[in-house]
Amino acid sequence: MSVEKIIAEWKKNVFKPLYWLEGEEEYFIDKAVEYAEHHILNESEAAFNLTVFYGKDANWTDVINSCRRYPMFAERQVVLLKEAQQMRDIEKLEAYIENPLDSTVFVAAYKEKKLDARKKFAKLIKEKGVLLTTKKMYEDKLPEWTNELLRSKGLSISHKGLTMLVDHIGNDLTRIENEIGKISVNLGNRSNITETDIEEYIGVSKDFNVYELQTAIASKDLAGAIRIVQYFEANPKAAPIQLVLPSLYGFFSKVFMVLGAGTNDEKSVAATIGVNPFFINDYLRAAKLYGYTGVEKALLLLHTYNLKSVGVNDTGTEDASLLKEMLVKMIT
Repeated sequence: MSVEKIIAEWKKNVFKPLYWLEGEEEYFIDKAVEYAEHHILNESEAAFNLTVFYGKDANWTDVINSCRRYPMFAERQVVLLKEAQQMRDIEKLEAYIENPLDSTVFVAAYKEKKLDARKKFAKLIKEKGVLLTTKKMYEDKLPEWTNELLRSKGLSISHKGLTMLVDHIGNDLTRIENEIGKISVNLGNRSNITETDIEEYIGVSKDFNVYELQTAIASKDLAGAIRIVQYFEANPKAAPIQLVLPSLYGFFSKVFMVLGAGTNDEKSVAATIGVNPFFINDYLRAAKLYGYTGVEKALLLLHTYNLKSVGVNDTGTEDASLLKEMLVKMIT
């Protein structure tokens, strides 16, 4: 069950006695916990029927005793166990989970890890309640996810603006949502976010960013690519090398897929490699200009310079110098 479905059921007053939220993606866990804490109960009900524990300080007997209480002046009570992964003897909660109260909504946030599915404790949770396991979102899924988030807020964004936003932030979903919120406050009566908005309110240059670097490399425009890297050098926070190299690696990995697609039809190729058709020209252009040999060379260079950027086989060369050196070898 997804976090969206869990919250949708809560909005309809459909509850299970237990929700175990685990895994690597804190964003979805936090969404469910925030809703449970602030929206399942109204303000007067919460005063008597909302209990919040933190795993590091929580005693398993206190958690069980709270869960076994009956609600006061309300149909149900909510018990939250935040940072459950830090709780000692957490498997002793099994005594309650075997026979939970229908009038208690127990929500546990077990971040950064998962229960061992082979153990009785995990099987019991799945049997008696709802188990949500989250994973970090892959980079190629971010544009689609961000677009859906924008639509849910009644907003839209230009194609380039979307790429600028996602490339700059990466897969920090909470930060993406926060930055969108910051922009939306400044839109006035508009609902469409432009590249200018991204530049003004997030601080990403619309002319010097990872997307424009990718476009320059795809066209083998060495001079243009070097100008962008020089901007990065003068503005270190604009695009650190740890952001640039993975983005370019993802780009050339998709170009490699283009070469194996066996068709030049833009829509078919876009669907095959999982990108918006609006961006497909860069991939097709790079496939034509680089070919298999050039793409393989680019991927190897990206791997080599990624190692150099963390000090492997390098004596402390500046990031901008590494990028320039790599681009010269890649494009020429």
